[in-house]
Amino acid sequence: MSKRDNLIAIYADDLRLKCGMEPDMDLLTKVTIGCGPAIYDADAATVAAGQPHELETIRSNFLIRKLGLRDSPELMDAIEEVIETYGRSETNKYRAVVYYMLTKHFGREGVYL
Repeated sequence: MSKRDNLIAIYADDLRLKCGMEPDMDLLTKVTIGCGPAIYDADAATVAAGQPHELETIRSNFLIRKLGLRDSPELMDAIEEVIETYGRSETNKYRAVVYYMLTKHFGREGVYL
C-alpha cells in the first residue's frame, strides 16, 4: 500500500468513526489527490479550526476557487457545520476530510469528475 493509500484509509476511518458517515471512496480519493503534497506535511495536512485565518483560507481557496461557489455567509456557516460534525475537540482535523465533507455538503462532486 502506498503512503497516499494509507492516508486515504485513515481519512475514511475518520469519516466513519468521528463524522458518522460512510465515505464515497472514489470521491475521497479524488479530493485527497486534489490536496496535493499538503497531505504529506503534518502542519498542512490538518485544519486549525480555532484560527479564523485558516477558515478564511478554506472559504476563499477551496470553496470559492476550487468548488466555484459564490461568496456568501452560507460558506462560513458550512465550514462551521463541518467542524462541528468532525468535533471541535478533535485535535487532528484532516484537510482532505474537511474538503470531502464540504464537497458533499454543497453537492459539488462534479468538480472531481
